[in-house]
Amino acid sequence: MPTIATAGWSIPKKNADRFAEEGSALTRYASIFDGVEINSTFYRRHRPSTFARWVDAVPDAFLFSVKLPKEVTHERAMRDIAAPFQTFLGDIAPLDKKRGPLLCQLPPSLAFNAEVLAPAFRIMRDADDGPVVVEARHASFSCSEALDLLKTYAMDRVLADPAPVWPANDFDRRPKYIRLHGTPKIYYSSYSKEEIRSFCDLLASDSWCVFDNTASGAAIENAMTMRQLREPS
Repeated sequence: MPTIATAGWSIPKKNADRFAEEGSALTRYASIFDGVEINSTFYRRHRPSTFARWVDAVPDAFLFSVKLPKEVTHERAMRDIAAPFQTFLGDIAPLDKKRGPLLCQLPPSLAFNAEVLAPAFRIMRDADDGPVVVEARHASFSCSEALDLLKTYAMDRVLADPAPVWPANDFDRRPKYIRLHGTPKIYYSSYSKEEIRSFCDLLASDSWCVFDNTASGAAIENAMTMRQLREPS
């Protein structure tokens, strides 16, 4: 089954009665969903004990995808990333077998440059062999050289909506990671059932689909709709 998730585990009041009544917000979220995307790691470090506590709050099969720190992707722009990346891996180590993909979301200002990205991806792969997905947001990534580089380092493209670089028809196989930010108003707009169904049809058994339209509380409801569409009839 694909992992259908939201960015963070905040539960809007209007949906609260569909989740377990007791436990932390994460425990309640995990009573319905089997994965979540941790975005807060982009902004700040968390203690390893925090990740350990989150692991203890969810079922055995639950997975966490984790967003790379902005120091790596934005402040250093993928240059000289060895030290902060190793620190990040140390922080999240308690996730252990519950760790899903690492999300490398690149800034819109970062153009494709193999001389910068190849060393960065090599550093990441030398330190970690787990799944990594890359969300590029500069149009220059729409080239064969970028795809070849990702293939070399066994990293998968993110299908984002809106899609600044790689639209759905640009994928020659089902995407491993879909991030739905909300259209037309990013982070706010809700998706219709028909739109959700169209993304649902793109999922493979090992895909992730993350709803990031959390600002309006739409993410939880959209994700629950997708789960219902995936259920056997």
